[in-house]
Amino acid sequence: MVNDDRGQAYTLEAIIAAVLLISSLVFALQVTAVTPLSASTSNQHIENQQRASAAGVLTAAQEAGALKEAVLFWNDSQDEFHGAERMSFYTNAYPPNEFGNITERAFDGRGLAVNVLVYPDANADPSRMVYRGEPSDNAVSASRTVTIYDDDELTGTTAPDTAVTASEADSFTDVVPADATSNGVYNVVRVEVVVWRM
Repeated sequence: MVNDDRGQAYTLEAIIAAVLLISSLVFALQVTAVTPLSASTSNQHIENQQRASAAGVLTAAQEAGALKEAVLFWNDSQDEFHGAERMSFYTNAYPPNEFGNITERAFDGRGLAVNVLVYPDANADPSRMVYRGEPSDNAVSASRTVTIYDDDELTGTTAPDTAVTASEADSFTDVVPADATSNGVYNVVRVEVVVWRM
């Protein structure tokens, strides 16, 4: 004789197992927060594009000579990058020069924040050229080196007859301190562009 209770037990076990499985999935989804900034392959692709854009901006500016000009765009009498709004660096706009134009064309209107930092050497804190705040965890960066010579003129002076060279400048050393060597090279700096989504 076959016992019919066995089929009911299997059905009950299947229903309990399904409830446990669904409950586990619901719990796991509620514990894991999925936000627009969560890591995913699409976010990695976007970050790679942003890194390539930052590298492209630096390459284009360096080839046009605008990157060095941007570092030298210092107004020595005002102790600031020429035309900076409130501080010695730019906060709401890009530098009013070719480097600023290249950077603005690349990043403006895309929901991205950009910092441009100047590192006088590997161990020193950077000087800010453009500062839009503290980068988020998904920030990417690219950098290029620029050689500044003692006789390079600062390009941020207001009057052409008051041209000042890097070695003669007083406050430029706050941004780029002079290198100790006396071979005609004022300093070799690293310009870094940091980009992140807002």
